[in-house]
Amino acid sequence: MWKFLRPAPPKPMIAADKVDKEYKKMRLQVFLGIFIGYAGYYLVRKNFSIAMPALEEMGYDKADLGWALSAVSIAYGISKFVMGTVSDRSNARVFLSFGLLLSAAIMAFMGLVPWATSSIMIMFCLLFLNGWVQGMGWPPCGRVMVHWFSTKERGTKMSLWNVAHNIGGGIMAPLAAWGIVLFHGWGGSFYFPAIIAAIIAVIAWLFVRDTPQSCGLPPIELYKHEEKKYSEANEKEMTTRQILFDNVLNNKVLWLIAFANAFIYFVRYGILDWAPLYLSQVKHMTLSGSSWSYFLFEFAGIAGTILCGWLSDKLFRGRRAPVTILYMVLVMIAIWIYWQSASETVTNIAMAAIGFLIYGPVMLIGVSALDLVPKKAAGTAAGFTGLFGYVLGSALFANVGMGYIFDHFSWNGGFYALLLACVLACLFSASTWKKEKALID
Repeated sequence: MWKFLRPAPPKPMIAADKVDKEYKKMRLQVFLGIFIGYAGYYLVRKNFSIAMPALEEMGYDKADLGWALSAVSIAYGISKFVMGTVSDRSNARVFLSFGLLLSAAIMAFMGLVPWATSSIMIMFCLLFLNGWVQGMGWPPCGRVMVHWFSTKERGTKMSLWNVAHNIGGGIMAPLAAWGIVLFHGWGGSFYFPAIIAAIIAVIAWLFVRDTPQSCGLPPIELYKHEEKKYSEANEKEMTTRQILFDNVLNNKVLWLIAFANAFIYFVRYGILDWAPLYLSQVKHMTLSGSSWSYFLFEFAGIAGTILCGWLSDKLFRGRRAPVTILYMVLVMIAIWIYWQSASETVTNIAMAAIGFLIYGPVMLIGVSALDLVPKKAAGTAAGFTGLFGYVLGSALFANVGMGYIFDHFSWNGGFYALLLACVLACLFSASTWKKEKALID
C-alpha cells in the first residue's frame, strides 16, 4: 500500500474537559466532509447518460450505448468491493479525495479529447476506468461513519448522509446541460461538472479526518458511554484474510441482502440511466425538460431516504426488511404510472415518486451491511453488497440487459422487466425477515 494512503496514526489524548466540545465540532466537520465529498463523486459518474442522445445521433445504437454505459457499473461494483478492503486499511481523508480527483480528470478527458468518444471500445475502457476510481468513494465514507458515529445513531446519520448522492446526481444533470450551453457542445456535459468535482475534492480533504483517535479523541463507544460494545480488539486493523473470510463471505444474511440489492439497483438504474433517452423519444421532452425530470428523481429521494431511515429505526426498531418491502411495492405503482402516463406533468410526478421511494431501500442495504460486521470490516461489507448491486443489477441487468430488451422487445418489454425486479427484491428481502429479527433481538 502506498504510504500516503495508510491509516492516520493516533495522537496523544487531549484534555478530558475539552473532549466533548472537540468531539461535537469534529463530528460535524467530518460529516460535512463525507457528505460534500460523496456528492462530488456523483457529478462525474453518470455524465455519459446525458450525452447519449447526442451520441446516438452520431450513429451508435441503444445496444452499443448500453454496453458502453455498463462499464461504469461493472468496474464500480468490482472496485467498491476491492477498494473496500483497501479502504478498511487506509486513511479515509486521503482515499476519498484522491479518488474524486482521478474521476474528475477522466471525465474532463472524455469531454475535451474527441478520440475518447471515437468508438464504443474506447468509451467502454475510459468509463470502466472511471467506474474503478469511483469505487474509492463509498468505502472511506463508511469507515468514517462507523468510527465517528455509534450504532444507535447510525441509522439516522446514514439516512442523512445518503442523500448526498441524490444532491450530487441531481445537480449533475443541470450542470451537464449548462456545460453544453456554455461550451457550445455536448463535451461540456463531461468537463464542466468535472471542474466542480475537482474543487469539491479539495474541500473534502480539508474537512475529513480518519478516526477520532487520529484527532486525540477516544473511540466513539467510550465517548457515547457504550462501554459494553467497546473492545480494544475491534480497534486493531485486520488483515485482508480476516476481513473477507472471518467477517464477510461467511455471513449468510449479508449474501441475502446482496441479492436483494441487485434487483433494487436494477430498478434504480433501469429508470435513471435510460431516462434521458426514454423521455426524449417516447415522452417527447426537450433536453431541458428531461434534465429537470432527472433532477426531480434525485432530489425527491432526499425526503424518501430520511423517512425510510426513521421508519426503520423508530417504527420497526432497527429492522430493515419490512421497510424495504413496503417501499418496493410502492415503487411498482410509481413505475406503472411513469410508463403509462401521457402527460409531462404526470410523468415528472411519477419520476419524483420513484426517486422518493427507491433510495430508501438502497440506503438500508448499506446500513445493514455496516451493522452486520465489525467496524474494521465496514468498507468491505458495503463493497460486497455493492458488487451485486452494480455488476449484476446495474451493469448486466439495467445497462446491457435493458439495452438489448429495448432494441428487441421495445420500451414496454423493459418496463415489464422492471416490475419483475421489484417483486424479486421484495422476495429476497422477505427471506431475511426472521434472521434479521433474531440478530436484532
